[in-house]
Amino acid sequence: MVNGAESLVATLADEGVEVCFANPGTSEMHFLAALENPRLRSVLVLFEGIATGAADGYYRMRKSPAATLLHLGPGLANGIANLHNARRASSGIVNIVGEHATAHLRHDPPLKSDLEGLARPISHWVRRSISACAVATDIAAAITVAKGKPGQIATLVLPGDVSWGDAGDPVALPKHSACSEKPPAPAVERVNQVAEVLRKGEPTLIIAANLATRGKAVELLGRVAAATGCRIGTQFFTARLERGAGRVPLERIPYYVPAATKFLSGFKHIITLETTEPIAFFSYPGSPSLLKPVSCSVHTLTYAEEDSVEGLEMLLDALGARDTAPVLQQRTIVSPPEGKLDPTSIAIALTAALPENAILVDESLTTGRESLGLTAGAAPHDVLQNMGGSIGFGTPVATGAAIACPDSRVFCMVGDGSAMYTIQSLWTQAREGLNVTTIIFANHSYQILKTEFLNMGFGSPGPRALSMIDIDKPRIDWVAMGTSMGVPSVRVHDAGAFYKEMVNSIREPGPRLIEVAL
Repeated sequence: MVNGAESLVATLADEGVEVCFANPGTSEMHFLAALENPRLRSVLVLFEGIATGAADGYYRMRKSPAATLLHLGPGLANGIANLHNARRASSGIVNIVGEHATAHLRHDPPLKSDLEGLARPISHWVRRSISACAVATDIAAAITVAKGKPGQIATLVLPGDVSWGDAGDPVALPKHSACSEKPPAPAVERVNQVAEVLRKGEPTLIIAANLATRGKAVELLGRVAAATGCRIGTQFFTARLERGAGRVPLERIPYYVPAATKFLSGFKHIITLETTEPIAFFSYPGSPSLLKPVSCSVHTLTYAEEDSVEGLEMLLDALGARDTAPVLQQRTIVSPPEGKLDPTSIAIALTAALPENAILVDESLTTGRESLGLTAGAAPHDVLQNMGGSIGFGTPVATGAAIACPDSRVFCMVGDGSAMYTIQSLWTQAREGLNVTTIIFANHSYQILKTEFLNMGFGSPGPRALSMIDIDKPRIDWVAMGTSMGVPSVRVHDAGAFYKEMVNSIREPGPRLIEVAL
C-alpha cells in the first residue's frame, strides 16, 4: 500500500509528467519523500517564482506540462507573477500546493490562507484533495486540463493528512481522452469567408500566435502569403516563435503605440490565428487602446482551442494554392562586430554567434526591442518572449527550456533590473549543469521606465523620480553575483568582446553569464 503523496508521484509519472520544479516546506515532506521515485525528475529552485517560470519554459519547448511543488499560500503567492505570464502564454502547468493537515486548519495557524482564492485568478482548474484515496484521480484530472489545447494551468491543493494518509493499493486509472484528442478544425464557413477576403487582393495582415508560430503552421502561412500577396506577422510578444535562415519570416508589430498604428494604418483586413486584434500594452493619454484603423476589418481563422495547421490547409485548398512554395528567410552572413555596444552591434553579434537550434529567451526590455528585429537571418532558432508583462520572467523560463531541450544552448537576454527579480535561477542552472548563457544588459537603471515616463507626457524625470528608476547606488556586480552561484561570469565593454564571449560560452557545457556593460 502507498500513501497519498506516493500515489500522486506515481500518477504524475504514469501520465507522462517527467519533471517537478520544487521549493518544498514542512507541509510537503511526504511529497518530498515520494520524489525518491526515479521516474520523476525533481529540480530544486530557491524561489517559487522560478519554479513556475521554469515550468512555463519547459512547456513552451516540450508542449508537455511539468509539475511545480509550492509551499502553502505564501509559496503559491510567490509563484503567481510567472503563473500569470504562463497563463497568457497558454502554457500547461500542474501546480501541487501543500496545505496544513485538515484538522489543524481550525486552529488558524500562522500560515493558513485562502489557497483556492489565491489560485483561481491564475488557474483554469482548482481542486482540493479530500482523501488519500482520491489523490490519483485528482492529479490525473489536473494533468488532463494542463495537456489540453490551449495549454492550461491546473492547481491541486494537497493537505498534509491527505499526503500522509493511506491511499490503498495502486489502481489503474481510466485513460483521459482529452489528453489525446485532436483539436477541432475551424468551421468551413469561417475558412471560406477568410478565403474570400484574401481573393479581393486588398491590403491584408495575418497575425499568428501560440501554436501557429511554430512547426508546419509557419510553412503554411508562408504558402498563403506567397499565393495571395498578404503579409504575415505576430503580435509584439510571442510565446514561441521559430525563426531564422530557411524558415518563413514573420513580421513583428511594433511595441510603441505610434509605431504600431503607423505599421497597421495601411491594412484593410486583419486575419487572426489563435490571437486577437492588436491591443496597446498600456494606455497612454490621448492614445488608442485598439491599434488598427477604424476602417480595418478583423476576421478570425482559428481560435485558441482549434487546429491552425488544419485551418491553414483548408484555407489553401479553398484558395487552390496548396502547392504554392513559401518564400524563406535567407542566411545573413555578417562579420563579427567591433567597437561600441549598441542595439545594432549587439544584433550583429547575436546573428554571427547563435548556433543552429539555439533557444533565445528575450526579456531585454529596452535593448532587445531594437536588436531582435535585426537577427531574422541568424541560424535557425526559437525565441521565447514574455506574454504577460510581469518581469522576472527570463532566467526561470531559460532554466525550464534548458531542461526541456538539453542538447540546445539557451541564451537568456535580460535587463539588469528584471534579472534581480529571479536571479536565484543561476544557482539552479549551476546545480543542474544546464546549458544556459545569461546575458545581462547592465545600464544600472530601469531604462524602460525612463522611456515610459516620457511616453506618459512628463518629459525627463526629476531628481526624486530618477531616484526611483536608477539602480546604481549601490551598483550591482554581476560578475561577482554569477560567480557566487557557481556560474562562470565575465564582463564585456565592447561588441567584439561580447561576440567572443558568446562563442566561448557555446564551447563548454554548463551555464555562463556575460555582463554587457552599457
